[in-house]
Amino acid sequence: MQPIQTIDEFFTRSGAEVSLYHMGRRVSACTRDTLASFELGHTAWPEPWQGQARIAAVFRLGDMPEPAIWFLALPLDEQGLLSPAQRDGFLNRLIETLGKNVAQAGQNVKDADHLMKDNPLAFTPNVTFQAMLNAYATLERGLPASQHFEPVDAYLSGQLDIDWQALGLQGIADYTVRLDDTQAEALASRLATLPTSVVHSLCYCLEHQPLPVSMILALREIGEQAANNGDMETLCSCIRAVGSTSHPAVGDWYSSLLDDKHACGPDVLAAIAGRGWLLLEDAYRLPLFLNRLAEDERTSFAAVVRDIALIPRLRLPVMMALRDAPAGSAIQRRLAAMTQAANR
Repeated sequence: MQPIQTIDEFFTRSGAEVSLYHMGRRVSACTRDTLASFELGHTAWPEPWQGQARIAAVFRLGDMPEPAIWFLALPLDEQGLLSPAQRDGFLNRLIETLGKNVAQAGQNVKDADHLMKDNPLAFTPNVTFQAMLNAYATLERGLPASQHFEPVDAYLSGQLDIDWQALGLQGIADYTVRLDDTQAEALASRLATLPTSVVHSLCYCLEHQPLPVSMILALREIGEQAANNGDMETLCSCIRAVGSTSHPAVGDWYSSLLDDKHACGPDVLAAIAGRGWLLLEDAYRLPLFLNRLAEDERTSFAAVVRDIALIPRLRLPVMMALRDAPAGSAIQRRLAAMTQAANR
């Protein structure tokens, strides 16, 4: 029997039931085909984060009573393709631990779980990402939401007046993944009346999925009011919250922010790059974003450019925007400084 070459092949040959999720720029479903093509070196990783392909594998082997979860951060090269050395090392450990007959791997599930200890590929997502993963995985399996869901639903729908500090983050995550258009309309009308801390927690969960227009407009209104009050945390939370929504209303808001030099501090630019990268795939917004990034000396221009250029959909547009930047522009000055630093 041929040795196992990829993580995807391990799941196939072990007969595992597996669901994959992106865990880098946001939590979202990831197809097996995406992982298989990436591991074979055919395609770049679609949602890179900090030079890594971050995934969660929720899987069940044999008679496991509960699924196991592996959080894996696979290193990328400068083209966004897999740097395979650490992945190969992980596979070697996997086979050594479970034995060559991976079809019987379900008998050694505790060993499979222990593989994450001292594993250079393992990482721990932040608490919001963990809550969102649990919410999506529970929903996908048709299981009931956590015990924290009902109080959040009752509070956010206005049915129950309870102490908002008692709301659990898992309940907010469960609520957002189950949000339908009718509930979104009702939430949008109440959003401005909610405590700021609740708005922040909601935003950090909402940023992982597309939103209806009613929510986009409500979040923009709250964000702009926050900006007027000097509340940058709330503004950036709202910018992030709409980032997974490819709707003209989001594009219009991002364009208006980028058009206003005084509105585009490092925090706003980081929020757009980190969560709203889909909206940068635009012939007007991308050059403007890069110019604002270059103009502000407080930003890490080189790091942000490298980060968004790893996104396959943005790689060529970013390179063209940098190439076409006018002579003497802030972008050209930053590029010259990068070249000078590299040649030292």
